[in-house]
Amino acid sequence: MTRRRLAAVALAAVTGAATLAVTGAAQAAPAAPAPHKPGAEVDFTGIVALSNCSGSLVRGPRSRDTDAALVLTNGHCLETGMPEAGEVIVDQESSRTFTLLDRTGEKELGSLRATKVEYATMTDTDVTVYRLDTTYAAIRQRYGIPALRLSPARPHDGTEIRVVSGYWRTIYGCKIDDTVYRLREAGWTWKNSIRYTPECDTIGGTSGSPIIDVRTRRVVGVNNTGNEDGERCTLNNPCEVGRDGDVTVRHGINYGQQTHLLARCIGKGNDVVLDEACALPKP
Repeated sequence: MTRRRLAAVALAAVTGAATLAVTGAAQAAPAAPAPHKPGAEVDFTGIVALSNCSGSLVRGPRSRDTDAALVLTNGHCLETGMPEAGEVIVDQESSRTFTLLDRTGEKELGSLRATKVEYATMTDTDVTVYRLDTTYAAIRQRYGIPALRLSPARPHDGTEIRVVSGYWRTIYGCKIDDTVYRLREAGWTWKNSIRYTPECDTIGGTSGSPIIDVRTRRVVGVNNTGNEDGERCTLNNPCEVGRDGDVTVRHGINYGQQTHLLARCIGKGNDVVLDEACALPKP
């Protein structure tokens, strides 16, 4: 997850994100990957960079142009620290900033600012949703950039996907290899996780990158972890747990979390509505 997906601890300290890294995470920063040239089908439209992670400007099926815009990243990228297992954060004040990229990923268009954390958790999924101080319409008028759309449909195994990192300005291309019943890492457990084929060899700083369905161009998940050392169910070494309880370790394989449940919970005014119809974890 988590710390591997975070940037260097030294950088985190400078940017104020040191609360996301613990002593066991202290290690050299990963080398920047050679940049992919994005294919015609998916580019950096709607992609943002955080101080320690990646993210995206997103909208739900019921979002309107006049709504305050939303940014999606991981729960473990939260600036106040990683939520504990079972913890759900809603309506927490925030003034975090995000760097909006142009379609090529080569130019910074400007900064976007949050007013609050709309929703964040690392229980069942690994997601943070920030509410911004500006609307989709205003962002498009000023920068010419539309938001990515969250798909309300569950993604299928075998789907061609792109994982788009704003932090590294790199696009990873692969397929959804399988849907994992339970993915366990240290004290956290995630449901119905997306396992990538090996071509998506994501690294530190790619946390929070949107997983985009190449065919529909919609966001179907958010990148969050990978097994680094071949260990079993430990920090930075998630394991797969089957319905029968059998545990499988896949060294070097990376994962993301589905976002269709989030899409279905975004209601009027772009609020994450945690009612009975919403299957996301609740406070």
